[in-house]
Amino acid sequence: MKKTNIYTAIIALIMAVNLTACAGISGTVTNTEEQNTLTSAMAGDTVENGTTEVKAVVNDEGETVEIVTASYTGSTAGMLDTSDMFTERDLEQTADVSEAKYLQLADDDTLTITDGGVYVLSGTAKNCTVRVEADSEEKVQLVLDGVQITNEDFPAIYVVSADKCFITTAEGSENTLAVTGSFSADADTNTDAVIFSKDDLVFSGLGTLNISSAYGNGISGKDDLKFTGGTYNIAAALDAVEANDSIRICGGSYTISSQKDGLHSENDEDDSLGYIYIAGGTFSINVASDGIQATTIAQIDGGSFDITASEGIEGTYVQINDGTINISASDDGINASNKSSAYNSVIEFNGGCTTIVMGQGDTDGVDANGSIIVNGGTIDVTAQMSSFDYDGSAEFNGGTIIVNGEEVDEIPMSMMGGGRGGMMGGMMQEGGMQRGGRHGMMTLT
Repeated sequence: MKKTNIYTAIIALIMAVNLTACAGISGTVTNTEEQNTLTSAMAGDTVENGTTEVKAVVNDEGETVEIVTASYTGSTAGMLDTSDMFTERDLEQTADVSEAKYLQLADDDTLTITDGGVYVLSGTAKNCTVRVEADSEEKVQLVLDGVQITNEDFPAIYVVSADKCFITTAEGSENTLAVTGSFSADADTNTDAVIFSKDDLVFSGLGTLNISSAYGNGISGKDDLKFTGGTYNIAAALDAVEANDSIRICGGSYTISSQKDGLHSENDEDDSLGYIYIAGGTFSINVASDGIQATTIAQIDGGSFDITASEGIEGTYVQINDGTINISASDDGINASNKSSAYNSVIEFNGGCTTIVMGQGDTDGVDANGSIIVNGGTIDVTAQMSSFDYDGSAEFNGGTIIVNGEEVDEIPMSMMGGGRGGMMGGMMQEGGMQRGGRHGMMTLT
């Protein structure tokens, strides 16, 4: 699923809002066809996620089954249309096991699943692979209930084909998947992750999944990759979680460490794909490269984040609408770079609380190859060199900006990292600069 980056008309602001620190956001995002840039901004409806409810469903046999379901509310107001990000089944945290097949794992075995349905897996095994090779119309659900797999050189779970595969951790279960050596290929497929899928993959559940990859990725999805619940501990030599088309998250708890990126979405063949959408969840990310990296859009509508990385969040268009984000970075805290030809390079804040602490050296707290737009929320940057850096324009329309402990009334431009002294850098931008009061519109001419 993707959304075009062009809005055919400017949408009028439908609601006046007063944004306070850490408050939700409301309103609309607008874009013009001619400029393909954000021209007015108070983005996205408030998204309240992270809760669950029990609902009764009737299965194919007419039996009533209670299913725990995650709560999610989407929006059409952000850069991404999130109204249909997750299906009802995506949000289910427990499986209907009334007709499930129960399978026990064994050493040196490939357990091949060719039919749709629900499969409950348990047991401890070495060099064992659960291989899903179903028809493209079939949905397969793997329920992990005390699974322990340690492989030398091949994925523990390998989805070759299916319409969609669900991986659900059973309530209270502890599951561990590990690959200890370098990955071997499957014919012309470079299977480089502990869980590797060629089709859509959905993670959910009420249990824990531990993933360890000594030489490759933790999870690799070649289409869309979704998380709606569960607890995940992922350690990887390369990317902890990577997907070609999108990564979508609306709940769950994540402890991630890697020698590359934490969450990475990139399509080598189409640079209009590769976005990351997060609307809830708790994240502890400690990685060598980027905490969150998207080729196109990185949109955060909620969640709690502690990120230690070279760069905290990177994308072509980075939009922060809500959430509590703490970043400790050694290069850029948040970076909008020209990774996609489909979007302009922009960093936009509409809500939430973002705290960025930069390391020494040539570092930038908020760095855009294009423009920075602040409409709401709180942005607190501690930086010795540069708090804000941008090649295009800067707009401060609302919210709170704090630089090195001091609240400022405009977006500083590069070089001067601290307090009001940093504002001198803003005068370096070409042309004049007009401001109207603390929250007044700033126009670059």
